[in-house]
Amino acid sequence: MNTVEIQAENPFALGSETVIHLPCGLLGFEQFKKYAVQSNYGEEPFYWLQAVDDPALCFLTVSPFEVLPSYEPDLPVEDVRFLGIECPDDVFLLNIITFRRQGRSTVNLKGPIVINRFSLIGKQVVISNAAEYSLQYPLPTE
Repeated sequence: MNTVEIQAENPFALGSETVIHLPCGLLGFEQFKKYAVQSNYGEEPFYWLQAVDDPALCFLTVSPFEVLPSYEPDLPVEDVRFLGIECPDDVFLLNIITFRRQGRSTVNLKGPIVINRFSLIGKQVVISNAAEYSLQYPLPTE
């Protein structure tokens, strides 16, 4: 088996701010390793991912299951091992939203941020079945 398929997600209990460690950083922002995940009242289901060492670096994220309930990413086994994931319930996923001045904002479904909900260690991965998903999936307007 070369991948682990994540089919569902249990709710992730976050405080108003939780700090996660991304040892590899995010793609394009590898130098930043610690991020505060913030959920603000009234902004559900969105989370802000803010670099601890540079608060100006901030991403709006969402659980992919809020955008596409049928999302079934296959996580490469090497990433599963790296994160210490033992079962699908260990995983919390966030996907980065890209704002568009003209047109609809989109969600990157090819490269989720995979977080071990117990250790709070995460990694942005390119899923094994990335060809099935869009890098610019339209964010629903509802």
